[in-house]
Amino acid sequence: MTAREVLDVDVLVVGGGVVGAAMALALACRPAPAAADTSGLPDGERLRVALLERTPPAPFDPLGEADLRVFAVNRASQRLFESLGVWPAMVSRGVNPYQAMEVWDARSPGRIRFEAAEVGEPDLGHIVENRVIQWTLWEALEAAGVERICPAGLSWLQVMQDGVDAGLDDGRTVHAALVVGADGARSRVRSLAGIDLDSTRYGQHAVVANVSTGEHNQATAWQRFLPSGPLAFLPLADGRSSIVWSTEPETAERLLTLDDATFCAELGAAFEWRLGPVNATGPRASFALTGSQARHYVRPRIALVGDAAHTIHPLAGQGANLGFADVSALARVLWSRPGRDPGDLRGLRTYERMRRGENWLMMRAMEGFSTLFGSGLPPVEMARGLGLILADRLPAIKNGFLRRALGGAVKG
Repeated sequence: MTAREVLDVDVLVVGGGVVGAAMALALACRPAPAAADTSGLPDGERLRVALLERTPPAPFDPLGEADLRVFAVNRASQRLFESLGVWPAMVSRGVNPYQAMEVWDARSPGRIRFEAAEVGEPDLGHIVENRVIQWTLWEALEAAGVERICPAGLSWLQVMQDGVDAGLDDGRTVHAALVVGADGARSRVRSLAGIDLDSTRYGQHAVVANVSTGEHNQATAWQRFLPSGPLAFLPLADGRSSIVWSTEPETAERLLTLDDATFCAELGAAFEWRLGPVNATGPRASFALTGSQARHYVRPRIALVGDAAHTIHPLAGQGANLGFADVSALARVLWSRPGRDPGDLRGLRTYERMRRGENWLMMRAMEGFSTLFGSGLPPVEMARGLGLILADRLPAIKNGFLRRALGGAVKG
């Protein structure tokens, strides 16, 4: 494709991260009925899909250092990957199932523990590195016939009655019936489409690192609510843990500047030495925490998915899962309308109704939890402590939490 040529496709997905790559693959290869209702879809029908990404992922190196960014993949997201035929390859590259999750409060006796065995599940989910998901999806894109336009960025959009012209920063043009913005929290697609964003700064930064502890991670996801924010230890396959430490911006900056030994000592104390001493840490990074919701997920011939549409507090690790749920919903809508215009606004609004309210509720719930556990008022501390203890002793309540965390997959 030269600078003067126009690539003509049905769908252009902008953004090749884990959500964008999953979106392109879900539209290029018809999902299995378990992930989408494809009844009535003619055999052999395919959508012509292109994926635009500025920075290609590095080839997967099994001996490389684990990503700083990992995801707690729930059962619903796992089913999506299974329907796309990529889950076995992800498993072969390293996914770590965890069988338990424990949460406790630093300022009250409150504690709750979830065990997969208690609800007849083999696990509560899988901790998966970003590089494992992204590279596996990118490999599958080629086999699925997706046109990967990379490296290149989006420069302009012109929405017309019969389609969208997307101008690339290298002078090329792509004509599509639908453009899907999967290009992150600072979405260029959202901006060019004129979609406003409601956002909230949480006044916190998250410090992330991979650390070694005196004891094995016990295949357990741990989270302690500190006065400054939650501290999570997520279990990696090699026995180490991926930490997400949410705290005030000035504290996060200080934690990044500490030498390794001092950082490990402070981290171990904040975690109450639950896994023994923190013996070593890899590279550290931090990012600001914000919650956001696009006022519209769709416009004529435009749809937003993942962080381009919404972001939430990471305390429950559901951000990526919400994005994968967007992928499943939009794919289901488009594949249930065979032969129809993918950019038709009536179909796109069906997707928006399916996802926007659900994502808004999850964002508000996470904000509520953050506010509740951040309060230092003695009555609030007592109430939340008693609430955790009570929830831990009532199976119906615990199972309700698990259904939400696993994407509605808990039995009973």
